[in-house]
Amino acid sequence: MKDSGDNDDDAKGPGNTGTGIVTKTRAKTKKPSLYKVLLLNDDYTPMEFVVHILESIFGKNREEAVDVMLHVHRHGVGLCGVFTFEVAETKVAQVIEFARRHQHPLQCTMEKE
Repeated sequence: MKDSGDNDDDAKGPGNTGTGIVTKTRAKTKKPSLYKVLLLNDDYTPMEFVVHILESIFGKNREEAVDVMLHVHRHGVGLCGVFTFEVAETKVAQVIEFARRHQHPLQCTMEKE
């Protein structure tokens, strides 16, 4: 049994001054995954409606919106933008909800970049 009067050299080790080097470990932040938001062509949604969605939901100017709309029309699918998961998911939901509210079958989807 140890007497409370003993010195603390055993705890620190003989000759240890109790000082040391403090090191900080930094957590490396990982960039979030990005997702492409895509519009799919259909034969029923008016072109002007698609342009309106691209302007109002995706912030495209008129010329960009028309370019994307024509790409969707000619190729069946078009890129609206690239976003983090939550933003992409929200935009897809907004497009689908807005199209349904106006009785258009427009489809919007997202895929990992």
